[in-house]
Amino acid sequence: MDEGVARPAEIFGMHVFDKSAMKERLPEDVYRRLMTAVEGDGKLDSSIADYVAAAMKEWALSKGATHYTHWFQPRTEVTAERHMAFLNLDAEGHPIHTFSGKELIQSEPDASSFPSGGMRNTFEARGYCTWDPSSPAFIVLSHKGGTLCIPSVFISYDGTPLDMKTPLLKSIGAIQERAMRLLKLFGNRTVRSVDVTIGAEQEYFLVDEEKARRRPDIELCRRTLIGAPSPKAQAVEAHYLGAIHPRVLAFMEDVERDMYRLGQVLMTRHNEAAPGQFEFAPVLSEANQGCDQNQMLMEVMRKMARRHHFQLLLHEKPFASVNGSGKHLNVSLRDSEGRNLLKPTSNPRRNIQFLSFIASFLLGVARHGGLLRASIASAGNSHRLGGHEAPPAIMSVYVGSQIDRALNGLAQGLNEDITAKGSIDLGMDRLPTLNSDVSDRNRTSPIAFTGNKWEFRGVGAPQALGGPLTVMLAIWSEGIERFCTALESRLIGGADVADAALAVIKDAWEESANVRFEGNGYDAAWVEEAKRRGLPVCRNTVEALDQYLIREHRDLLANLGVMTDREIVAYHEVRLEQYNETMLTEIGVLRAMMFEGVLPAISKQLGREAQALSGVPSQLLDRLSAWEKNLERLVEIKCGILEKLEKLDAMVGSVKSRDAHAAAKVLVGEGASLMESIRADSDEAEQLIGKDLWPYPTYMDMFRIEDFEL
Repeated sequence: MDEGVARPAEIFGMHVFDKSAMKERLPEDVYRRLMTAVEGDGKLDSSIADYVAAAMKEWALSKGATHYTHWFQPRTEVTAERHMAFLNLDAEGHPIHTFSGKELIQSEPDASSFPSGGMRNTFEARGYCTWDPSSPAFIVLSHKGGTLCIPSVFISYDGTPLDMKTPLLKSIGAIQERAMRLLKLFGNRTVRSVDVTIGAEQEYFLVDEEKARRRPDIELCRRTLIGAPSPKAQAVEAHYLGAIHPRVLAFMEDVERDMYRLGQVLMTRHNEAAPGQFEFAPVLSEANQGCDQNQMLMEVMRKMARRHHFQLLLHEKPFASVNGSGKHLNVSLRDSEGRNLLKPTSNPRRNIQFLSFIASFLLGVARHGGLLRASIASAGNSHRLGGHEAPPAIMSVYVGSQIDRALNGLAQGLNEDITAKGSIDLGMDRLPTLNSDVSDRNRTSPIAFTGNKWEFRGVGAPQALGGPLTVMLAIWSEGIERFCTALESRLIGGADVADAALAVIKDAWEESANVRFEGNGYDAAWVEEAKRRGLPVCRNTVEALDQYLIREHRDLLANLGVMTDREIVAYHEVRLEQYNETMLTEIGVLRAMMFEGVLPAISKQLGREAQALSGVPSQLLDRLSAWEKNLERLVEIKCGILEKLEKLDAMVGSVKSRDAHAAAKVLVGEGASLMESIRADSDEAEQLIGKDLWPYPTYMDMFRIEDFEL
């Protein structure tokens, strides 16, 4: 390693006001009282806020920070911040640095411009940010200083949550309480708490910035609205896990360095399946902090991409006909003694406990799989789900062949070891024997057990993790609660806990048969099979979002205290409005690209062809049928695009007078259909027009990363 480059361990966490920084700077009793709040054992004692604020300020100033902000996550999938200066003036006009406990605990950003789904009037502008001490503050450096970011919840004047973090914290609390209840039934007396751990595999595309700027769809919509497939594209899978381009590697190294400073280890980096597509995967961390870190990662990636002359594309489907980008959300539970509760062991009793947590999750999904579908529904994800290695839009669970055999055997009175691992002998003395895992990975399953965690593969790349994770934990919480109730009723009769738990596991296994699927999720027959099983098969984003409104789903979230019924209805409204805004933006951009680029290019090509035709010798005129058909087709395409644009304009005019749900139904149906039809015409025209006349960089151009000096 270059001596001028710091080792990761030397810079790790240097920009995070973590426990070690707190312990170093706070009085012992203040630190202890703060940790009580951080670990969820009591409310934050406001009397210590001034001590914490003073220590946090001095630490931030020592790192070069000049401002602070309450960093929060409104329901826009991105973060928000309002910067406040540490610098102030004393009574005599002298400059001083100030930051009080009151300023640490609370701030008042204007809430009027953030989506609320009708929970407040537009003129009701006051909102509050409140410090979340369970996720550490951190510093984001800039060229001339830095900003102390204080993770916070965001609520309206009347206390109604307007963010993604508040429901998440409530769902974490719900599953922690119920997981402890189950552990105590199994006789765990020394376990003090349970944490949710997560890790999100972040997929993304990089495109040369100069090319991206010449494409209005990429600049404004983050995806290509038109574009004929590249001749090579993904056909030979040559990009996946291939050698990383030097410019991309330099980008990755800079992102990793900044994330080390922010306390996150990116364990994996590699080329993904599509050309120009890549992935980062972090080490698992506590759920609340992990959600914050994923938001930080996306922002660091955006900034670093610009520095390396790339455009970062986090859209779920930036390019048609190749892989889209997801954010595989890996979730597990860990007790206070460091044990992963989803990891099988050689201890039979603990394995029954492990199976109890597996069965509880299956119980939750069996009842509320539609809610999981709603949590990943968006305009972007509608293009990704169900194709090119993305999971299907039907929510099912893959548990793996070994657990499947074991629990099917349990249902039949058999006993099979779920911890036994196989081995693979490659038949060559020079190579070692490999140990095989307890299950394969079903890449076609939206939710899969991967040996020691659940992997929710339906989450879209740009999504804030808080939404899908909140739902995932809520349905698991209900499953654990139902499991515990059934287990307790058997224990009242004097049954041994192991025998009683096995009986409840057996019942849960049978009840969850409808959502368990070990086969190929891409097979068309699975859609019909899912319908026969009674699973929600949502044909589009609007139908998926409507799953929020189903009474049993609303009751689940309300009964757990995660979201009130009013909040659920409002959240549904917010998601519909976001869908409509996305669609109307894309329609506007598509229309502009047709009139400003594609239609003029067709006219130029027709003019060029007409001029060439006029110069054809008379003796060859009877041989021009194919050429003339080509010209006729270009004319048909241009007229077809114009006719469809007229219909699109009329449709846009019609939706403006409708409510959000009615407008969304028009856009998801007629709107999406017209856009796809116009795209098909444009893509055909692209293949008939000279490259020098085509107004936008092609897929072949976009997939090629240019070489230039780093």
